[in-house]
Amino acid sequence: MTRSERPHKRSPRTAQAKSTSQPKASRGGRRPSAPPPPSEFTPPETVTPALPAVAAFADLDMPEGLLRTLGEQGVTEPFPIQAATLPNSLAGRDVLGRGRTGSGKTLAFGLAILARSAGRRAEPGAPLALVLVPTRELAQQVTDALTPYASALRLRITTVVGGMSISRQSSALRRGAEILIATPGRLHDLIDRGDCRLDQVSVTVLDEADQMADMGFLPQVTKLLKQVEPGGQRLLFSATLDRNVDRLVKMFLDDPVVHSVDPSAGAVTTMEHHVLYVMDETDKKAVTLKIAARDGRTILFLDTKRSVDRLVKRLLANGVRASGLHGGRSQPQRNRTLDQFKSGQVTTLVATNVAARGIHVDDLDMVVNVDPPMDHKDYLHRGGRTARAGESGSVFTLVLPEQKRDMGRLMSHAGISPRTAQIKSSDEQLAELTGAREPSGVPVVVEIPQPTQPRKPAGSGAAGGRSSSGRRRRSAPAGGTAGTGTGAGRSGATGTASGRAAGSSGRASGSAGRTAGSAGGSGRASGGGRGAGSGTGGGRAAAAGAGAGRSGRQAAGTSRSRSASSARNSRPRPSDT
Repeated sequence: MTRSERPHKRSPRTAQAKSTSQPKASRGGRRPSAPPPPSEFTPPETVTPALPAVAAFADLDMPEGLLRTLGEQGVTEPFPIQAATLPNSLAGRDVLGRGRTGSGKTLAFGLAILARSAGRRAEPGAPLALVLVPTRELAQQVTDALTPYASALRLRITTVVGGMSISRQSSALRRGAEILIATPGRLHDLIDRGDCRLDQVSVTVLDEADQMADMGFLPQVTKLLKQVEPGGQRLLFSATLDRNVDRLVKMFLDDPVVHSVDPSAGAVTTMEHHVLYVMDETDKKAVTLKIAARDGRTILFLDTKRSVDRLVKRLLANGVRASGLHGGRSQPQRNRTLDQFKSGQVTTLVATNVAARGIHVDDLDMVVNVDPPMDHKDYLHRGGRTARAGESGSVFTLVLPEQKRDMGRLMSHAGISPRTAQIKSSDEQLAELTGAREPSGVPVVVEIPQPTQPRKPAGSGAAGGRSSSGRRRRSAPAGGTAGTGTGAGRSGATGTASGRAAGSSGRASGSAGRTAGSAGGSGRASGGGRGAGSGTGGGRAAAAGAGAGRSGRQAAGTSRSRSASSARNSRPRPSDT
């Protein structure tokens, strides 16, 4: 659809955005009082009447490829937010949509941007549609959800987020992508590098707009949206609406169609809410352990990365297959942890708020707030990991005596009346409510995803490198070998025994190779490439592995001394492990 098909022209925006994020108070001791809720969001007035909702996807003006793929994916009927917003977004209208997590927001905007981009081809580095999301996990979820539909229309999707190789993302943009899914920070970096421009973007989506505002992304979002095609279509979707979202609406949306499928609290009718009052920290730990040992998938939310790591260690030691997810892990590590949880290799996921949005796991029927959230929006989004797409689920929050008042206030702000119970770890009621049980007590091991270390190419250590002792290495031919024996002292000597090549890296080091000599004994290269001969003819191998011989006039005792010194110098530094 061309720009001339827009039903009305966008008026210029001059308002400036200000970050509304506030640093969270320290969690030491008594929890801070819950902040007052933002003023209630006032929906903008719509001048142009909205198109009516549809009863079926077939009633929408969408490409046949999308309709066919919907059937293949088992999506037979539109969710309310899809039925209400798609007729208007397909017609080019701006849309403001509110819906709880799992209500179908992704397809509500995804089908629209794919249909409006169908048949077009993006120039290198110039996407046609942009989806801005606050977190890496949400970016991946949106990508996974839209990929089958994009493939049906031969549209290319590129995802750019922090924590991943920016060079690979640059290359993908240069190859061309019609749909770009991005976090604001990484997209800003790519634009600064000259790898991306937004002047061809005709449809922009702000997903989870409230969290973007809470995280302080408003200045970056404002700057990015000023670069998109003037008069372009904008779709804003969020689980909650407050005054922060109100700023975004006033700045970027023009005569939007407004649709909300939920009450302001965003509560889910298929979700049960429970508050369990525990006596003290000791019993809270015992309750947490028993709940984690239940059958089925469970997410446990805690406040800090350190708390997550400690709890994971404790669960594994007691026989619970657990893994941790927090911002201290690289994105590839976080992806592999989620894969473990989804596949069932891990049954309990222990996480900070990094998992509160953008994570969808089938058959997840319980979320536990081991540490109560700081505000009602965090509570709603944590709980939104369960009871998705009409399924049922339960949210349990463990509350200490000093947290009781704040928790009551939080629930009031969220519009939720939870079931409450005073619980001890030994109570049968705990098992009745949560399915808690005693863990096996047999330690288990779950492979912790490790960041991938790229291999150095051949010759990468030949020039400009440093030995483990910090001294600059000399350049060396890639194939040079260090030999010992009766002819030690000659370059590449081939006496009665031969040395092992230092390898294509051009050096002999304790971590890369060992030099064996057999002129009356054997020797080991222990670091920095220095050979150690214990026999009569034991000499020193060339430090760079070039085979540049040095006189083998060292006595056995001296060689052993040098070998020990070299071994101490060759120990890896912390940054190398």
